[in-house]
Amino acid sequence: MDPTHSDGPARSRPLLFLFPEAPRHFPWARPAQLVLRSLHLAAMALVVGAIPFGADFQSLRVPILVTVVSGVLLFTIDLARDLAILTQGSGVAVLVKLGLLGMGVLQPAARLPWYLSATLVASVGSHMPGAWRHFCLLRWRVMRYPG
Repeated sequence: MDPTHSDGPARSRPLLFLFPEAPRHFPWARPAQLVLRSLHLAAMALVVGAIPFGADFQSLRVPILVTVVSGVLLFTIDLARDLAILTQGSGVAVLVKLGLLGMGVLQPAARLPWYLSATLVASVGSHMPGAWRHFCLLRWRVMRYPG
């Protein structure tokens, strides 16, 4: 047994890279997330707000692109820190949101309810208490990391 990992057997190098003992810290991540989240919310508001007025894809192309790119970059930062987020409340909320957005793409005539549902899930996912946000569905406990 490895004395540095008293809670279980030593993990392989690839697993430690994907699922580090504690999330990685990137000094630039917080400011980048602030800018990206602001862009994401503004662009998403334009898309969801324009749909009831009959806006088509062509007229929403730029806000859709900004929404998608900023969302992908935000999620990439979270995943770069630790893939375990996918098993926690905040990551599950993102996956549910992506599923709802996908339903809106598959059913364009009903995209407004799907996109509004995705917006509600995203809001809850972003503002839920830390105990829910960091609750790991695989370990059935709240994950707390130092720092």
